[in-house]
Amino acid sequence: MLSEEQSRGVKNQIIQHIESTFPEDKKDSAKQQVESMSSEQLEEFIKQNNLARENQSQEGAQCIFCAISSGNIQSYKIDENKSTVATLEINPISKGHILIIPKKHSNKISKRAISFAEKISRKIKSKLKPKDVITSSGNLFGHEIMNVIPVYQNESSNSQRYKAEKEELEKVQKILTKKTIRKPRTKKISEKIWIPKRIP
Repeated sequence: MLSEEQSRGVKNQIIQHIESTFPEDKKDSAKQQVESMSSEQLEEFIKQNNLARENQSQEGAQCIFCAISSGNIQSYKIDENKSTVATLEINPISKGHILIIPKKHSNKISKRAISFAEKISRKIKSKLKPKDVITSSGNLFGHEIMNVIPVYQNESSNSQRYKAEKEELEKVQKILTKKTIRKPRTKKISEKIWIPKRIP
């Protein structure tokens, strides 16, 4: 049976899928249905909809994280490399909460993904100036992911989540994807300048 944290995570990912793929007039009722599910109902829903399968090629059988990493679901991407995607969590613990999603469906986190998470952590520290950044891993639908969470007060991986507004996510995405322009190095000219004596 799913733990409370796993249930919350699964619901958040299903709601994210609903937000990006459902018609406007059906979104609210679908989200309410998901929110009202018990852990047992959620597990049954996962089985019925083949969400736990590792098959990434069939439409509908693809796990939510595979769909995000392949671009089949709209997300707020921060960065990516050949094997990993970093995207903003739409139900974050704090501003700038990022999901590190390996592109290959696996229940293990690779060293490359860990290294990528460290790079994203440095970017968060530089651009958002939190007190600290913590990471935690999780496994939903058989797909291991990492959470990179900025700490502004005393947030932890078990802190309460909130529904981020589209405007907030776009603003944070813009901050974190903006390239830092380095100022060109200039040599300081000495204040003492030697001038040759005039020859009469």
